[in-house]
Amino acid sequence: MTVFARLLDTRKRKGAGLWALLDPDRSSGKGIVELARRCERADVDALLVGSSLLLSSKLEEALKLIKGEVSLPVIIFPGNAIQISRYADAILYLSLISGRNPDLLIGEQVKAAPLIREYGIEPISTGYMIIDSGSPTAVQFMSNTQPLPQTKPDLAKAHALAAQYLGMKLLYLEAGSGAKNSVSEGIIGEVKGYVDLPLIVGGGIKTPEEAARKVEAGADFVVIGNAFEKTGSPERIEAFSQAVHRAGADKMSKP
Repeated sequence: MTVFARLLDTRKRKGAGLWALLDPDRSSGKGIVELARRCERADVDALLVGSSLLLSSKLEEALKLIKGEVSLPVIIFPGNAIQISRYADAILYLSLISGRNPDLLIGEQVKAAPLIREYGIEPISTGYMIIDSGSPTAVQFMSNTQPLPQTKPDLAKAHALAAQYLGMKLLYLEAGSGAKNSVSEGIIGEVKGYVDLPLIVGGGIKTPEEAARKVEAGADFVVIGNAFEKTGSPERIEAFSQAVHRAGADKMSKP
């Protein structure tokens, strides 16, 4: 089974999935492995590994260590073409469709493609959309693009539909790491009702209750990063997992 098929199977069985974003810049080798183990024990469904900036050369080491300890899908969440490793199962092959920076629309993807093929990791084509969070974020600064406003859902819907028509497999609505405000339930619902792609939502989600609301609004997968890095106790991770999966089950039970 491909990683993408496994992700879709999670959505089919649970109604929604929880993904943890692990940043090699913010955790040491032992720390990132222990967080990965906690996530697996708490029934997290997949691990994203990457960073908007990547200040160190720890990505390869982190991926190798994580793959040796957990059986969850390990997926690279790249900030650029150098964030590629043979030790991952897959990579989100991101195109920043909300911006007009040609490097992040297609340039970095061209650089990365031969290496992805050589390493044999699975590319998962993903339309990446930055949504305004109320304050500047690292991804906004590093991408040199303007986020889509929360108050203009039609803009988000049009960009999402373009991703679908271009043949992308996933759609990712991102408020940014440590965002002041997460992607609103209003935009999530509008986009989900307009396209057929599985929808990922991440950035600024601080509590299990907030994560559940994203699922109720239409998110198929919720990504948690900072909330686990700062206070990633087993109990806290499990609370997020239960909230997301309970909301997913409730969604499946509705006619």
